[in-house]
Amino acid sequence: STTSKSPSLHIAIGADHAGFHLKESLRRQLTSQGHEVMDFGTDSDQSTDYPDYAQAVGHAIQTGAVERGILVCKTGVGMSIAANKMRGIRAALGVTNEEVELVRRHNDANVLAIGEVLSTPDQAAGMVDIFLKTEFEGGRHARRVGKITQIEEQNR
Repeated sequence: STTSKSPSLHIAIGADHAGFHLKESLRRQLTSQGHEVMDFGTDSDQSTDYPDYAQAVGHAIQTGAVERGILVCKTGVGMSIAANKMRGIRAALGVTNEEVELVRRHNDANVLAIGEVLSTPDQAAGMVDIFLKTEFEGGRHARRVGKITQIEEQNR
């Protein structure tokens, strides 16, 4: 099954001030589930710049320190845009459970961006569970993800 219990993963998490409270809730959830969590901040709801956290989480994936990343800001959109500027990062905005399952199965997303004002803590927790438990299907989708990588390489 594509949504069986996931093994313990190394996960990077980051948020700006507008995502701080949801990030803290998700960090506690992930830790309680036995995942290794690298928290790249922020540490309060004082104003910060979301691209800094997107870059830190993306870098942790690029170096292999973690398998997946979770980013939280007000809407999740800014985080996903910033993270997708990095080579090898496939960040997807999480809005519904079905969408999150499909971005894992079909797009091999390695970063989930969530909006604190668009998701309740329970909705966000559910999306994170799906994001971590759903495997990439490969097949025709691998060819398409490969083409995304080609676009990255051609436009460096």
